[in-house]
Amino acid sequence: MSKHPVMDTDPADRPYEIEGFAEKHGLTLKAADVILLANGPSRVACDAAARAFLAAVAGRTQSKAG
Repeated sequence: MSKHPVMDTDPADRPYEIEGFAEKHGLTLKAADVILLANGPSRVACDAAARAFLAAVAGRTQSKAG
């Protein structure tokens, strides 16, 4: 008996929903949408891009304060 293709997919391989991704990383919906569109369906790539984005924002904020 064959399994349904959606059921065979590892949750880590499924694309993010914008709202869940934004909440997970503390992003605005606009930032989350841009990151997801730029990095495709890979959760690994999107998570890495979100961390890089947040680090860049933090670095910019620190350089303005200093």
